[in-house]
Amino acid sequence: MKARVEAVVLPMIVAAALIAAWHVIVRSSGTDIFPTPGEVVTGVVELAQKGVLHKYVVASLFRVFWGFGLAMLVGIPLGLLMGWYGMAFRAFNPLIQVLRPISPIAWIPVAILWFGIDDRAPVFLIFLASVFPICTATIAAVRNIPLVTLRAAQNFGVRGPALFTRILFPAALPQIITGLRIALGVAWLVVVAAEMIAVDSGLGYLIIDARNAGKRYDLVVAGMVLIGVIGLVLDLAIRRLERLDEVRWGFPR
Repeated sequence: MKARVEAVVLPMIVAAALIAAWHVIVRSSGTDIFPTPGEVVTGVVELAQKGVLHKYVVASLFRVFWGFGLAMLVGIPLGLLMGWYGMAFRAFNPLIQVLRPISPIAWIPVAILWFGIDDRAPVFLIFLASVFPICTATIAAVRNIPLVTLRAAQNFGVRGPALFTRILFPAALPQIITGLRIALGVAWLVVVAAEMIAVDSGLGYLIIDARNAGKRYDLVVAGMVLIGVIGLVLDLAIRRLERLDEVRWGFPR
């Protein structure tokens, strides 16, 4: 119980201290450009009253949902196959290691060329940003399964598809979830960057549009704060998977 209270109270104390320091620094500097916390809150309320706040948020989440979902559908099965079958690993790993270091941002001109200025471009970029961390984490998870576990399953006649569904995937799932958590954070970063260039909606577009439209830095910072808060919520949501009975054994208490 004490740990749960501290997990809530301590971050709130830190956040309150940072907000207070932010307010004091802005006021003491005398700047009329960078907003105070109160002005940022006013900007968020303004966006909500105009009816655009939820549209920007939903647009960004929609793109992340599709790009990240497609990355899971491709990355997890591919990682399981590459982690188990040496031939598959030798065939595909060089290609993955060539593509993985390329920043998703570098793909923006190609994405616009292929898909134009619509949702497909950022979805494609999010897919690229997510699929390699997911695949790599899955490969490592399969290769880290204790050999005695695999031998015991085979001795009991577990082979073929059943070996994947009953042994490999459950044993690798804790590390896969960690990979998903990392990949989701990267996906959220990429969608904001993509929206600044490749589309005309979403939180990334909000930041660029607010800067260009009269240098509304209160809305710029409001967009940044919203990005951070939603990123925290997404991280907490995916961490709840760690509480499932099937994977709790793989995480420290």
